[in-house]
Amino acid sequence: MPDVREELDRRLADLGEFIRTQREVTRMSIRRLADLAGMSNPYLSQIERGVRKPSAEILQQIAKALQISAETLYERAGFLTPDAAARNVREAIAADPLLNAEQQRALLQVYESFVGHSRD
Repeated sequence: MPDVREELDRRLADLGEFIRTQREVTRMSIRRLADLAGMSNPYLSQIERGVRKPSAEILQQIAKALQISAETLYERAGFLTPDAAARNVREAIAADPLLNAEQQRALLQVYESFVGHSRD
């Protein structure tokens, strides 16, 4: 099944490139990110080069260290579909007991403006 293997390789390369880009944007060394994420420098390097497929747990640690959402990395790794990630954000806003209806609407509008489309 070369198509499945090619898709996996493409996804891993995309994920690794995304992580590397996020790390570079924050001006963080690979050693520092590995430290913050609780993993070895060589292992993180393999993830960034698309050689290793990280688990959801590892992605969560990387996301926390980069201060980005784990869902973003899950989506890029193929663990979540884009719609599922967006649905999770909408559900989280709707379920937050600290937000009133007006605040929920405002947050949803801001979220929709960032992702570029609106769904009700």
